[in-house]
Amino acid sequence: MKKYILREPPKQAALDSFRAAYQSSLNEQQFQVATAPDGPALVIAGAGSGKTRTLIYRLAWLVHCGVKPESILLLTFTRRAAQEMLKRAAELLDERCRRVSGGTFHSVAAAILRRYGKALGLSSSFTILDRSDAEDVIQLLRGELGLSEKGKRFPKKGTLSDLFSKVQNKLLTLDEAVEAEYYHFTDQIELIRSLFIRYQKYKTDRHLVDYDDLLVDLYALLSEHASIREALAEQYKHLLVDEYQDTNKIQGEIVRLLGRDGRVMAVGDDAQSIYSFRGADFQNILRFPQFFPGTQVYKLEENYRSTQAVLDLANTVIAESKQQYPKRLFTRKQGGMKPALVRAQEESEQSRFVAQKILELREEGIPLSEIAVLFRSSFHSFDLEIELARRNLPFEKRGGFKLVETAHVKDVMSHLRILANPSDAVSWNRLLLLIPGIGPRTSQKMIAKMLQEGREALRGFARGAQAEPIQRLLEMLTQAEGADSVTGRIERVMEYYLPLMKNKYDDHPKRTKDLEHLLLISERYRNLSRFLSDLALEPDASIVDVAPADADQEKLVLSTIHSAKGLEWRVVFILWALDGYFPSIYSFTHEAELEEERRLMYVAITRAKEQLYLSYPIRVFHRASHAVLTKPSRFIEPVPEEILEPWVLSEEG
Repeated sequence: MKKYILREPPKQAALDSFRAAYQSSLNEQQFQVATAPDGPALVIAGAGSGKTRTLIYRLAWLVHCGVKPESILLLTFTRRAAQEMLKRAAELLDERCRRVSGGTFHSVAAAILRRYGKALGLSSSFTILDRSDAEDVIQLLRGELGLSEKGKRFPKKGTLSDLFSKVQNKLLTLDEAVEAEYYHFTDQIELIRSLFIRYQKYKTDRHLVDYDDLLVDLYALLSEHASIREALAEQYKHLLVDEYQDTNKIQGEIVRLLGRDGRVMAVGDDAQSIYSFRGADFQNILRFPQFFPGTQVYKLEENYRSTQAVLDLANTVIAESKQQYPKRLFTRKQGGMKPALVRAQEESEQSRFVAQKILELREEGIPLSEIAVLFRSSFHSFDLEIELARRNLPFEKRGGFKLVETAHVKDVMSHLRILANPSDAVSWNRLLLLIPGIGPRTSQKMIAKMLQEGREALRGFARGAQAEPIQRLLEMLTQAEGADSVTGRIERVMEYYLPLMKNKYDDHPKRTKDLEHLLLISERYRNLSRFLSDLALEPDASIVDVAPADADQEKLVLSTIHSAKGLEWRVVFILWALDGYFPSIYSFTHEAELEEERRLMYVAITRAKEQLYLSYPIRVFHRASHAVLTKPSRFIEPVPEEILEPWVLSEEG
């Protein structure tokens, strides 16, 4: 028999007093969200609009109005975010708020499956595999199927783990996932399928689940077992979802099933949906009103971060988005410097501008830690890293590796160092180990003999499978020595190295772009030794004549835009705002990808609080497409000068 609990309503006077306190602490849009009536609600929270604060007040409001804390389920993307919100809600109201059921999708799924998983044949004592554990299982099965044998080209365990994850999170078939993102493994599809089936069975037989299984199994539980779904609906009367724009397809389905009675509030910003590469589904937030008929859409548009000058640019850029919830960010802050669009003649000039301007800002009293340089892809900062090192400006890089830390760049550099110094045994060891069949012991024998007799001595080791690679290595070194430029030498090395890289790395298409950018950087150098020296400079040297003595740990931030989401700085530089680089030339023919690139630009712009500089070099030759790129990003080219001020760089004197 179903039990229905009659709750004592809060006294009206107390509720009115609480409402008045809310109104004095929140703006009108935030207040409407925090005190919204029951029913499906979608909150479109613009950048810097106090989204977390509003969600905390919503939690406290529900508890104050008599909702049992345990019957509120808060879903977030990090455990820390959930804990922080519950802590602040408790400080706002009282300790009851700490009893709210809060956590990540995965932690909530694990708790539900331990209670109800028997319906799926899952033991309550199942073990959760972390990413490393899952990869180890895949590697074990890979070996059992004979897919780890030398000489056989097959995806590595990390690549397979990523692939299997996308199949589950995006609710794709294996064929669809391979075709979409791993097309260079289409010839291996049947072997990959066999391994995937074996992997799933291995876990089932041993009561193991990986992170993706937690969501897949919860979805199966909710969709296939109505009684369990109803029991959970009875347990969780209110569902709150943070960062809803970042949910993947299966998380969207879980929210739809858990929130069937309609008491669900999702908070997010469609304009900041930029994680499709992780599986996030932009359509979730657009379809929310279809999932939940009668949805009330709220908008948080007052920005507490940026000047209106910055927001005007952000609004103009995102207004052209083809699919969106229209909104216009505004602030009560007055004034502010107009964002600048800086045109440089070449990449090195762009780097010089950014470095010089940062030094000027530091002298004006803006700490380096309040300045960030953002870029779409990690390799876009490579040339700037060299310039910053030259000027002794310390920085930390977030998202991707520094130029000289990437393994494939190190590989290429080892070949170049041999050209500059034939006695460099460390570099010889690295490049010899790239040749299949040559191990550390053989490499050391080869180097010892070569250092005594010259590199032609390597021919004595050219037997069997190593004969052709060693012959190609020696021919390449001779050709590279005869090249008349640094760029020419790198081109010869790359012709030799790219086949080796394709065999060594599953993500070789991405790494190839890094090397193409290394070629672009090399065009400013006439001397190989200078090029190698600049790339080897220590980037973490202390600041000279700029930073005060007590700020020697202070560092500039270099970051990919994806890693910068949710953060803010007083001054922001956006590198490579060049059409073909941002947006990427590869997105031009895919509308969904192009739209995400626009949102990425919006996220970058809205990180700035006071000053914003977008820069782009002109006359850039894009090697993959054989096109010369000259125009600023199509997202900002049409912006009028009263919003985005054009700057042109010129040499002193």
